[in-house]
Amino acid sequence: MAQSVLQTAAAPTTTLSDEEVVARVLAGDVSLFEILMRRYNQRLFRIARGILADDAEAEDVMQEAYVRAFEHLDQYAGRALFSTWLTKIVVHEAAARRRQSLRFQALASRVGTDARRSPSPAKFAGAELRLFEGELRALLDHAVDALPPDYRAVFVLREVEEMDTAETADALGVSQEVVRTRLMRARATLRKDLYRRAGVTPADVFYLHLTRCDRVVQAVILRIVPVV
Repeated sequence: MAQSVLQTAAAPTTTLSDEEVVARVLAGDVSLFEILMRRYNQRLFRIARGILADDAEAEDVMQEAYVRAFEHLDQYAGRALFSTWLTKIVVHEAAARRRQSLRFQALASRVGTDARRSPSPAKFAGAELRLFEGELRALLDHAVDALPPDYRAVFVLREVEEMDTAETADALGVSQEVVRTRLMRARATLRKDLYRRAGVTPADVFYLHLTRCDRVVQAVILRIVPVV
C-alpha cells in the first residue's frame, strides 16, 4: 500500500522546486510526485470544479490530469512554469469531460430518456431551492442597495437593464470612461460585500477539504507507484 511521501521522506524534499521534484521523479523517485500533487490540489480542484460544476466530476478529472501529467512528465521541457503546464492539462481534461457530458445529455434528450429517468431540478429541490433562491435575491438586493448612488445607477443600467456603455453614459450625462470605471468599482464593491454578508472569502470558493485532497493523492499514487 502506498504511504504518504510527506510522512516517510526527509523533510527537505518539501522545499524542492517543482523542477527539482520533476527531475527526481524522472530519475526514478516516483513517490516524490506526491509533493507536486499536494502543492497544486487546491488550484486544480477549483479549476476543474469551475468548469464542471460538480465536486465528484472535478475530483475524477484531477486524478486523470495527474496521471496524464505523470505519464508525460518527460515532455515537460521547462519552457513554462510547471504549474502552468499542469493547469493546461487539467483544463483540457475538464473541458473534454464537459463536452462528453453535453453530448450525452443531447443524446439522452433526443431519445427521450431525460423525462422518463431524471427528476427535474424543480421536483428534486422543491421548496428548499425556492427558499434558497429567495435568500440569494435578498442578499443581492441588500448589497446593491448599499452601493454608492453613482455606482448603483451604473450597475442597474448596465447589469440589470442591460444597456450598453454608450446608452448608459448618455442617460447619466457622463462619459463612457466614467461608466466603465464606475461599473468596475461597483462590481468590486459588490463582490466584497456579498462575501462579507455570506460570511465567506474568495478563498472559500470551491474549497478542497483535506479528506478529498488525501483521497485524490492516494488514488493517483496507487496508479503510478509500482506495487512492491
